Amino acid sequence: MKKLGILLIALVLVLIVWTAVSSSFPRFLNSLTPPQVQSPLESIKVVGEESVVIDVVKNVGPSVVTVVQIAPPTQKSSFRLGPFGFFEVPEKSTEEKTSNIGSGFILGKNGLIATNKHVVSKTNVKYQVVTSDNKTYDVEKVYRDPLNDIAFLKVNPDQNKEKKLVPVTLGNSAKLQVGQFVIAIGTALGEFRNTVTTGVISGLGRGITAGSAFQGFVEKLDNVIQTDAAINPGNSGGPLVSSIGQVIGINTAVSQSGQNIGFALPVNVVAEALKNFNDNGQFNRPYLGVSYVMLSKQEAELNKLTEGAYIQSVVKGSPAELSGIQVGDVITSFDDKKVVAGTNDLSKLIASKKVGDKIIIIVQRDKEPVNLTATLAAAPTQ
Repeated sequence: MKKLGILLIALVLVLIVWTAVSSSFPRFLNSLTPPQVQSPLESIKVVGEESVVIDVVKNVGPSVVTVVQIAPPTQKSSFRLGPFGFFEVPEKSTEEKTSNIGSGFILGKNGLIATNKHVVSKTNVKYQVVTSDNKTYDVEKVYRDPLNDIAFLKVNPDQNKEKKLVPVTLGNSAKLQVGQFVIAIGTALGEFRNTVTTGVISGLGRGITAGSAFQGFVEKLDNVIQTDAAINPGNSGGPLVSSIGQVIGINTAVSQSGQNIGFALPVNVVAEALKNFNDNGQFNRPYLGVSYVMLSKQEAELNKLTEGAYIQSVVKGSPAELSGIQVGDVITSFDDKKVVAGTNDLSKLIASKKVGDKIIIIVQRDKEPVNLTATLAAAPTQ
């Protein structure tokens, strides 16, 4: 009887232990395999990036405008049947053709707006700008930079008295780094206003050709920003913005042969042009008046010429013609600086001077050096 009691006690103890172990074992297994939850850092990163884009768009979006082109009425013809056959009757259309052609951004409360020169290259049309809240302003004057793909549009800020123009904040494009997060804002495809795309700076110091031969404007640009933020036709002239809401570039072109490759002019070029404009009331750029091709040392040797700027044409009445520069000359020295392709291009040397500066120019002509003197004039505007 005593043995039976001991056996029953032992059995009860075994049951108690088994119950305790079976109830805690799953928790033990769970402790070995923690649940799959998003890490706090990942959550912070996602929310942080969204917040940055949202804040930038809220702050910069109201400063982005759509550039509208208003073409004059066109003359059409109809054919009517007369006693001697069909004859043509000219009919003048009274309707102006309006189209969204690009983007821009507000530089000042005084109504100055930046865009690309190729966006407003036509001089026989009128332009308007439309703000993000659909307020329309007539462009009173277009100022085109003769050296860069930049134009300033002047509107009357009092045209819509209930609307105050909000200028952007310009950053410093000299401090940009590859991989830096950027946001592009503009009128994509000339239809979708204030379209926002994001990406990174995928390259710096690129050389591209902006504009289109079919649009009548093509310009070679150096030292531009490459980005994978989607830039579509219609985005030209809009801002490329940093994560802190500063404009660091002006969207200029999109690659026709690749995907996710767009280009923007560095904002420091815009800032320099703005300073020049504010100082002079216009783009007061130094001007020589030649078209040329830069010859590297290797190219010069292949063509039995001298390294420098090979002159292809000289503008009539320009400082170049007055100085005696001729087609076929090679400019080898400009103001005691050697003209070298890639480092000391002729355009860079001219841009470093002021209107009215007297420059000593050395050209190679018929294998002989010739010393010339030119007085730089103000570049003509388009």
